[in-house]
Parts: sequence; C-alpha cells; structure tokens
Amino acid sequence: MDFLAPRPPKMTYTLRALAWLLRYPDAGLRGLAPALVVALRDEAALDAARLAELDALATRLASGDAIATEAEYVELFDRGRRTSLHLFEHVHGDSRDRGQAMVDLTQTYERAGLLLAPGELPDYLPVVLEFASTQPPREARAFLAEIAHIVRVIFSALLERGSPYASVPAAVLDLAGEAAQRVELPAEPPLDESWAEPEAFGGCESRGQSRPNEPQPIHIVRPETAPRAAARGASA
Repeated sequence: MDFLAPRPPKMTYTLRALAWLLRYPDAGLRGLAPALVVALRDEAALDAARLAELDALATRLASGDAIATEAEYVELFDRGRRTSLHLFEHVHGDSRDRGQAMVDLTQTYERAGLLLAPGELPDYLPVVLEFASTQPPREARAFLAEIAHIVRVIFSALLERGSPYASVPAAVLDLAGEAAQRVELPAEPPLDESWAEPEAFGGCESRGQSRPNEPQPIHIVRPETAPRAAARGASA
C-alpha cells in the first residue's frame, strides 16, 4: 500500500548547497564554503563518494587564490556554450523559442510564490536548483529528471575539461535518480569564431555569399505603389 512505500530522501539543503557551489566564487561564497559542506553532510542525500568530491571542490574554493579562482570560473562557465549554466542555451540557443521558454519558467516560479532577483535569468542552473529545493522531495526529484539530459551535457563538458565542478551536476543527476554518465558532445567552434562580428562594409555575414571581388547577386523587388501613394496622401 502507498503508506508503506519508502519516502524519497529530503534534499532541500543539498539542492541549495549545490546551487551556491555553482555561483560566482566571490569572497562571500568562498566564506560560505565550509558551511555548505556541513549542510551536505548533515542531510546525507548523496553517497559518501559524491560528498567527498563536493568537499574537495568547496575546500578548493575556500583556500585557493581568490583571483585565480574567480578567473577560472569565468573561463569555465562564461566562455563557450557547452559549459553554460543557462539551460535553455543548450536547448534553444539564440532562437525565439528561448524567450517563450523563459516566460513559461518564470511563471512556474511565480505560481510557487518565488520571484527572481533583478537581473537573474530563470534558466540559470543555480536558480533552477533553488526552485527545486522548495518542492516536496518527490516533486523535486521529478523536476530534476526533466532537466537531466541538459545537466548531463554540462557534466560531460566539465568532465572533459577535468574540472572539479563536474561533481556538482553529477550530484544533481544522483538526486534525479539518473546515472551520471558521460555523453558524446558535438564539436564546439572556438568562441572567437562563433561570436565574431563581420567587418564594416564587408558584406555582413559572408557564409553562403559570393567571395569578395566576385559579382554579388541582387534582387530587385517592384514596390507596391498603392500603399506608398496612400502614405503620401496622408502626409500631405
């Protein structure tokens, strides 16, 4: 019977600690690192091996050189899409669908009585984890399972770079009841190439166009004279 079924383990403080471990490691967060380890161990929602990995990450954040730690974070999460902590970056990229997905997720938070901080995006993984921490264990686990395929990509990309941060998405997968397995990642173009802007007067985006100094095709479209005449009459 249902009342005899084992209850999912509590994970509220574990999810919040994981969310903090993924945030920018400024002085405030580095000072909290020991307390985050205590919260993880007290709740014991993760196995001993995963806790040891997270302990090592927190110790590194707390004791490492501040400038080097912050620079490593920026290089890891802000340069390149495969390690982006914005989930919809992996699903929608820069398409219009991303905007609607942002709206839908924000409304999900609002229905739960949660509001985003100014400038914070709803698909930012630390925000997603903090939202999950407010849900009952069964619902939180199901919610994490829905995003597991994206978290697995981030885990794989961090593992590929040999980053100790890989232990955090691995822990999220553990809580979702999913295997923290590495998946094959598509080749990623260099950041400078993917974000490069075309030269001024250089024909804008050159892919799919003729080479410089070669004839460029043009298309002449006959203007619709009636709307223009009406516009002139309205301005007279």
